[in-house]
Amino acid sequence: MTLLQEVEEKAGRLPESERAALASKLLATLPPILRADDDGVAEALRRDAELEANPSAGMTDAEFRAAVAAARKQ
Repeated sequence: MTLLQEVEEKAGRLPESERAALASKLLATLPPILRADDDGVAEALRRDAELEANPSAGMTDAEFRAAVAAARKQ
């Protein structure tokens, strides 16, 4: 078993809050990538316009929460 596999296995057994804290610490050690110069404002405006043009492309809060819950069960 490689070190990475061992770390993944052990991290997977941590409670959700501890896994989240670990993930945050690990992400903070990486260089920023795909960062927009405008901090994502252009992307947010594009998505807003997309939803204005086609509201059915979005989802309700309940649909979003159900999708997240289903993904967590996998």
